[in-house]
Amino acid sequence: MTKKLELYKCNICGNLVQVILEGAGELICCGEPMNLLKEQLDSSEISEKHVPEISNYNDQYKKITVYKHPMQKEHYIEFIEAYSKSKDEVYLKYFNPENKAEFITLKSDDLIAREFCNIHGLWGNKFTED
Repeated sequence: MTKKLELYKCNICGNLVQVILEGAGELICCGEPMNLLKEQLDSSEISEKHVPEISNYNDQYKKITVYKHPMQKEHYIEFIEAYSKSKDEVYLKYFNPENKAEFITLKSDDLIAREFCNIHGLWGNKFTED
């Protein structure tokens, strides 16, 4: 069974699919089951360049940035997605190699952000108001 906002990748052609509405079926691409991607949250040296940072921008907005990651044709952040814990608000921004990997989104309590690196995959972070 798929769950809302899960990301699945085809290991053959590279298609990346996001679940909009949950279903009971299996996602198939190129004749093979697609692989569920999980956000990496470790504290290794590589995570320092991949985990999106979430900060208050002002009273109404949050800023999501991946500061230390290269943005070159061979290695870059393809997109950053932010969503509320309840998954009823979703914000998505795509990037090209020459872009800065950041964007401003509406402020939401318990915001979750994730980014997709074209080489190292999916990384995530959570922001919780104290």
